[in-house]
Amino acid sequence: MIKRSISLNCDMGESFGSWKMGNDSAVMPHIDMANIACGFHASDPKIMSDTIKLAIAHNVQVGAHPSYPDLQGFGRRSIPLSVEEITSMLIYQIGAIKGLCDSHNTELSYVKPHGALYNDMQKDMTIFEAVVDAVSSFNLPLMTLAVTDNQKLLDIADRYDVPLLFEAFSDRHYLANGQLAPRSLPNAVLSSEEEILNQVQQIVQYGKVRTIDGFSIALDADTICVHGDNPQSIRVIEKIRALINGEGSSG
Repeated sequence: MIKRSISLNCDMGESFGSWKMGNDSAVMPHIDMANIACGFHASDPKIMSDTIKLAIAHNVQVGAHPSYPDLQGFGRRSIPLSVEEITSMLIYQIGAIKGLCDSHNTELSYVKPHGALYNDMQKDMTIFEAVVDAVSSFNLPLMTLAVTDNQKLLDIADRYDVPLLFEAFSDRHYLANGQLAPRSLPNAVLSSEEEILNQVQQIVQYGKVRTIDGFSIALDADTICVHGDNPQSIRVIEKIRALINGEGSSG
């Protein structure tokens, strides 16, 4: 059995105006890292500011959670953009949340792209490099998917002197190649407490995860994500926290 030191992160600040998503005030006390939406898939300046203040109150690291410009699709639709457009739109979003962090006398600690952009950068190294280029402007780490073979990602990141934080998911099924199962597949999002806690336990204790088609693959993760828009994940976040801390068992 492997005991792993792993942080817990969550996508936060994903409301917009009077429209509410998630339960940030209930989740924030249990996490280490808050991935705060930057206005392109969700959030607005007031919500970004309020979420930063909530993170500060609970001693949680603030991360930028930028995306494709897709409010209607919640950032889950791929948008064909040039390398320059991707880099520029990320610098724009990261710069916005960094400015808000500065206004609250706190630091922006890392960047984690959202949704389709996150998935696209795993599959297309041109997109990954455009993202790394943008992140390098801020001297921050980039959070990306923990995969079985991460050497290509490390080689690109090293050229830009960008540290990588490798992430696993508590509530998403995986494919045999280590990528996340597309949301179009049945059961791509884990919906039961038992499934979620079993997956967290496998990642934390054994550095492995079982794929949607029954394979077991190795994942060397620095952090585990709980999705703020998955109500079942949020309901069991205290149990997830206990598993990460080595205080509980899913069995």
